[in-house]
Amino acid sequence: MPKMTGLERLLTALKLQEPDVVPHFEFLINQKVRDAILPGASYEDFVDYMDLDAVAVFDRTAERYEPVDASKKIVRDHWGAIVRFTSEDVPHPVETPIKSERDLDSYVPPDPDLPWRYERLRNLVKRFKGQRAIVATLIDTFDVVRDGLRGDVALYRDMIRNPEMVDRMNEIVLKYQLGYIKNCIEVGADIIVITGDYATTMGPMVSPQHTERFITPCLKRMVEYIHSLGKPCIKHTDGNLWRIFDLIVETGINGLHPIDPEAGMDIGEAKAKYGNRICLMGNIDCGPLLSWGTQERVRQEVKECIRKAGKGGGLIVASSNSIHSAVKPENYVAMVEAIREYGQYPLSLD
Repeated sequence: MPKMTGLERLLTALKLQEPDVVPHFEFLINQKVRDAILPGASYEDFVDYMDLDAVAVFDRTAERYEPVDASKKIVRDHWGAIVRFTSEDVPHPVETPIKSERDLDSYVPPDPDLPWRYERLRNLVKRFKGQRAIVATLIDTFDVVRDGLRGDVALYRDMIRNPEMVDRMNEIVLKYQLGYIKNCIEVGADIIVITGDYATTMGPMVSPQHTERFITPCLKRMVEYIHSLGKPCIKHTDGNLWRIFDLIVETGINGLHPIDPEAGMDIGEAKAKYGNRICLMGNIDCGPLLSWGTQERVRQEVKECIRKAGKGGGLIVASSNSIHSAVKPENYVAMVEAIREYGQYPLSLD
């Protein structure tokens, strides 16, 4: 089989076909890890050095923050939520702006059409378009409403006591997201990834009934819009998804990440049940395995993942969340090398 570009490789996998080799990329690779592998390199140069199949624009680069307490790295995001940054790339919510339904009457959402939001994306398109897939991410409606507008406990209470308020918040967020998606694709994004978790390791955050009522309809609207613009969509959600897996697949997503092994998600079972409908992505544990496991164990886990889910295509091997700051750099390198060694099509694994 002739060598494919990273873009071709990913699009082939998302079409549930076999590329030349199992694809790989990450939504986030912490700078500490990148610096240990290639000191002082830019993200772009690191992608070239590792020969990843895609470059990803994390949606936090499309935000600007208002300082609240610089000494504690506490800021206000563009939804009006107060968040705190740590050593990781994703901040932790501290306080949300919607205290009651009356606050929605005067709430002003962010503007998706501000040109500066897409500067990072434009630069990546200019350098990589046509060779590596250009991936733009955005946060799921449920995640924004929960952490950016209302707060988790209040939102779960609203789902029971005031469903119309949840609908209002969903519509506010969804309007921004559809505009953001449109702009990303117009700038040059090849794939849209929708992040934001629906589950913990124990199971869904809300019941399947409330997931179907409040969560997956918004995802479906985004997926349908992305498809109308001719692009595929990958959904990310950690956690044990078995009770809501069908609901997620029915939204029309092309791929699902990360099939979380720490939450009891076996990729072989997911392949058997859903491999003819969606591409599976992830499954290499970024907790104990990549953080303090051995390189040989990493190689074996990659091999097993490909053996279970690689046949016939429809597999993108990646970490089970991201390459965070605690991942051992040598383990990430071992993972990438193993993907290329064991992921050559036609597969020769037992």
